[in-house]
Amino acid sequence: MSPAVPDASASPADPTRASSAAAGSPADPTRASSAAPPPPARAPGPVGRGARLARFVSRDTTGGLLLLAATVLALVLANTPAADWYGAVRDTTFGPAALHLDLSVGAWAADGLLAIFFFVVGLELKQEFVAGSLRDPRAAALPIAAAFGGVALPAVIYTLVNLDAGGDALQGWAIPAATDIAFAVAVVAVVGKRLPPALRTFLLTLAVVDDLLAITIIAVFYTSGILFLPLLAALVPFAAFALLVRRGVRSWWLLIPLGVVAWALVHASGVHATIAGVVLGLLVPAIATRRAGVDHVGADGHVERHALTHHFAERWSPISSGLAVPVFAFFSAGVTVGGLSGLRDALTDSVALGIVLALVLGKSIGITVSSLLVTRLPGIRLDPSLRWPDVVGLSFVAGIGFTVSLLVGELAFGAGSEQDDVVKVGVLVGSLVSALIGAAVLTVRARQRARAA
Repeated sequence: MSPAVPDASASPADPTRASSAAAGSPADPTRASSAAPPPPARAPGPVGRGARLARFVSRDTTGGLLLLAATVLALVLANTPAADWYGAVRDTTFGPAALHLDLSVGAWAADGLLAIFFFVVGLELKQEFVAGSLRDPRAAALPIAAAFGGVALPAVIYTLVNLDAGGDALQGWAIPAATDIAFAVAVVAVVGKRLPPALRTFLLTLAVVDDLLAITIIAVFYTSGILFLPLLAALVPFAAFALLVRRGVRSWWLLIPLGVVAWALVHASGVHATIAGVVLGLLVPAIATRRAGVDHVGADGHVERHALTHHFAERWSPISSGLAVPVFAFFSAGVTVGGLSGLRDALTDSVALGIVLALVLGKSIGITVSSLLVTRLPGIRLDPSLRWPDVVGLSFVAGIGFTVSLLVGELAFGAGSEQDDVVKVGVLVGSLVSALIGAAVLTVRARQRARAA
């Protein structure tokens, strides 16, 4: 699940992108004030090789392809003579032991790099709930209901499959709850070019709520032995970060050290360190103001005022989708399958079977039925450009659970454990089956629309 940068085509009426005139630039005599702080420097339009690379990495298909390449490479290495080398690299530890940060490379990828991913998730959550599609309760009701159904039913199916499994099998109930947005959006981008834009919007909004639910599950159910002193101490860098961004400060040499200190203190407290990334993202202002915002000059010379959530998402999404998530996938997806017999043995395990059924059936049925039920309420209806077969196809695509599913599997059973390997097989197979079914349904729908056009 790699968060997408908010749509750059948003209307200037969007409160996060007020024009320089609406923001009260000095050129406006009705709003000029000698006491007002000077507006922040304008950020020029994207130029140069670095900007082009960032735009390329931020594309829907690119993030999914990088994630797929990292996964395939990990599986190849884990099932060839290079397996010992792969395992040795993944288990190599480094970091200051005095700060309890002598972690393995795999742990650094899960706890450290994924904090960047969750920071972007926090930015998107703030953006959507304050100034985006989730601020209107009536418009948000449908994707919110779909997200809840897509989290609840997979958890129920997994639990039912593992009721008699014994041991710790039930600890993995939340593994199939999350959707990997990087893979899901990539599938829609490839096969759904003739489908209405509302389908992608539905998927992105659903995924934002899905991320919020997954974050809450990790914080509540997969955190134990909390040390309150480091957690309270983390409030200091959090507060300093919030104060600076609200004043419009964007200096990396101030904000990044505060974020690292907050992350280290949250890690020391026993709460999963990625939660620090979410909190930092939620602290960034989502409304463009005279003090906290960035002026962007478009190709046509038009100036738009962007909120800091949008600005930081543009800066950090390429790092998240191009580095953090693929590296995490590389060190988490490598499981020694043992050929077809090993794959068959793994899939007979109730944990893997529960994950596959939950991702393929739980997600699709949960999202579709929840959407159908909520549209029976007054004032709530499906977008006019969509039909229910489109939602069915999308619901299968939402069954691609990868990044957060692998993370929850490690939290539930322990990274590198025998059961963790079974989880990886279940997540990979369930996600693949869901992707194939969803892609097939959406391809048929795209062809039907093309013929009807």
